Amino acid sequence: MHIPDGFIDLPTSAAFAALAAGGIAASLKGATKSLDEKTAPLAGLTATFIFAVQMLNFPVAAGTSGHLFGSVLAAVLVGPHVATLALSVVLLLQALLFADGGLTAAGLNVFNLGLVGVWVGYGAFLLVKKVLPKNKPSITTAASIAAFISVPAAVIAFVVQYAIGANSTFSVTAVFTGMMGTHLLIGIGEAIITAFAVTAVMASRPDLVYGYRGAKQQLEIRKA
Repeated sequence: MHIPDGFIDLPTSAAFAALAAGGIAASLKGATKSLDEKTAPLAGLTATFIFAVQMLNFPVAAGTSGHLFGSVLAAVLVGPHVATLALSVVLLLQALLFADGGLTAAGLNVFNLGLVGVWVGYGAFLLVKKVLPKNKPSITTAASIAAFISVPAAVIAFVVQYAIGANSTFSVTAVFTGMMGTHLLIGIGEAIITAFAVTAVMASRPDLVYGYRGAKQQLEIRKA
């Protein structure tokens, strides 16, 4: 779902770029509390994996493209603050190196995937995790459900941007219908890939998984 140059007008792009910059600044501050010598390598690997996954694009109606996001995967593995930073770097590199998403639309893309996708998705993860048993399979289940939810959430953010400042003759209803229909299918794929990735890390190094630490502490308290 990389927005190209010229699809949204400059005033709207600039406004969302400012919002994205504020989110990145806040995440920089928050990331200092969640990163350490043990988790920093995982953050790098997560960003690399997402960079590769996001290069797999699927055509979507109204001149945009769809792809696997990785927002929730990053948030569960390394925390939402670091995930926002990782997604921002990935999106900027893709725009600069591969023209995948426009430079003037970089703020729009970071806002949709790095802020809405990450934080709405991580919020959904926390809610689902809260009602599930405090064990490892629940982390995978919660991450998978949240990954699915993050995709339509980002689509809604894009549609709002489109409604505010579209440089196109397509109606908002047509864009919403086309984007949502396709991205619900992409959301299923996102949920499956997120589940496999989280399961793989949980099987080898659960102590590094940000989304598991709280559940692990609660489980240890109950056993005590």
